[in-house]
Amino acid sequence: MLQAKFSVEEAQARFLNDYRDYGFKNKSSMLRAAISHFKKEFELKRLIKSADLYSEIYSEDKDLKELTETAATGWPE
Repeated sequence: MLQAKFSVEEAQARFLNDYRDYGFKNKSSMLRAAISHFKKEFELKRLIKSADLYSEIYSEDKDLKELTETAATGWPE
């Protein structure tokens, strides 16, 4: 496993020091879980933003709506 050196604020250090209270075996495992959680949340927000942009483009593009309706003709609902 790689090691990294970083700085945290005092309140963050106190939070990390309570790792046992949160069910972690050490500070590193708590930090890895937090980074993984943040990564998933960040990627989800990016995906939602992308979907919103595609939805906006679709709602404003008459030709694209017609193309979609034509392609969907005959497909089961």
